[in-house]
Amino acid sequence: MGNQRAAGDIDARVSLAQDHTTAPAALYELASDPSVRVRAAVAARPDAPAEALRPLARDRDRTVREAVARNPATSQGNLLRLVGDADRWVRWAVAANPACDARVRQVMVKAQDKELRGLLAEMRALEPDLAAILVDDASPEVRERLASHTHDPDVISALLRDRTVRVRKGVAVNERTTAEQRHALARDSSPDVRAALVRAVELDEADLRVMLDDRSVEVRRSMATSAVTPEQIRRALENDADETVAEDARRYRGSRAAGEPATAPRAGHRRAIGKRFPGRTAG
Repeated sequence: MGNQRAAGDIDARVSLAQDHTTAPAALYELASDPSVRVRAAVAARPDAPAEALRPLARDRDRTVREAVARNPATSQGNLLRLVGDADRWVRWAVAANPACDARVRQVMVKAQDKELRGLLAEMRALEPDLAAILVDDASPEVRERLASHTHDPDVISALLRDRTVRVRKGVAVNERTTAEQRHALARDSSPDVRAALVRAVELDEADLRVMLDDRSVEVRRSMATSAVTPEQIRRALENDADETVAEDARRYRGSRAAGEPATAPRAGHRRAIGKRFPGRTAG
């Protein structure tokens, strides 16, 4: 009975912490509540007063600090503290906070946590000087993240010359590449890059005609099942010398005619770039 009463008391305090009519002074008191649930409820309020969030940014419980890190009302000072938090989930939550500004990003680019730098690389509002630093990041994973998300033409050009295949694959799926850059990627030395390219973006027909004779079966299979491949190119692939390519092209046409979703060949499957970092922001 005592445990039920205690649980009921906690529920009542959580409700109070979530109630938009609760006075700021009461929220400040609830910020020091012995229950993690209550403190987390205060930490998640977008209208929480700074006096309540300040101690919660130092809370002993990770879930409370993570809630503060996600809260758009959190001050820059607290975000700077939390971006260096010992817990990775707290650090990653800062990257998802709309209040994450240039000063916080300046700290992120120097972080030892490569996942945090990867989340930075995905940010649409990334400053050119920070993008230039990430172009030379020690982690290919971070450079790949930047390559697939950047809007900066100079950054795209630099990463197009990256010697690591996975980074050039990131460029290949970036819809902001120019026709000239796509032309270069269509002749990349790596079939993985060429296959990623034909799956992701539209190419000039002249480039696609050349790729009908690509030496890699996987590239031609990717063309056969890509939603961006023009139908005249797909029909040409139905006569490919490799029967798996021809069959994929015919199957794709048949599934489209039947109104079924087409699926790419399993051999060409790879995990979407955007799923690698937990807590990622939208690109």
